[in-house]
Amino acid sequence: MSAANSLEPYSLDLTTGLPRMAAAPTTPRQLLRYARILRTAAGFAQRQFDTLSLSDVAARADVPLGTLYRYFPSTAHLMLAVYRQQLRELRDGVRQRQGNSHALAGLMMEIFHLRVMQPGVEHCLIRPAGKDSDTAQLLREIDALSEEVVNSLSKDPGNDPGNDPVKARILLHLVSGLVQAVRCRRLSLFEAEKDLKKACSLVAGE
Repeated sequence: MSAANSLEPYSLDLTTGLPRMAAAPTTPRQLLRYARILRTAAGFAQRQFDTLSLSDVAARADVPLGTLYRYFPSTAHLMLAVYRQQLRELRDGVRQRQGNSHALAGLMMEIFHLRVMQPGVEHCLIRPAGKDSDTAQLLREIDALSEEVVNSLSKDPGNDPGNDPVKARILLHLVSGLVQAVRCRRLSLFEAEKDLKKACSLVAGE
């Protein structure tokens, strides 16, 4: 029996009692179905986390619930995978941008809006990771991808305000704080955007 069809994906994470996530699909048909699940789930990510259910996503994506559950044992796993995919797409789309403060601000604004407009995702990003090894791995991948996205503006380090791991982390931490300030209504969306643009200018030395 091939690895893709074995029972291995249903082994438990003994620290949490949750099934382990199946490995990413490899066949063209599986890849298409996996992509359809993530696209469908992205629409649900705009809802509050406690209103989400895997059964609703499975029905909308027209896949068996068991298939969805095999790849994503919980709603949190699915929401984090959605955001990971969005970061991958963002990274691939920004590599050709010119390295200046305006490009950096535009990129950081996209990351900010992805988080502030997707409560289902944001809930999973800010809650404690717990002992679930799959969730911890997803969060590590998201952190690494986030820094890679910020550092992918240009191949020229001398002309790339984002090509600095420390600056990238500072901006990403700022985004996290601004998202929470908006969600708690301590800042308006306009004020948060203004602060983020100013921070990008400062980081770029302009």
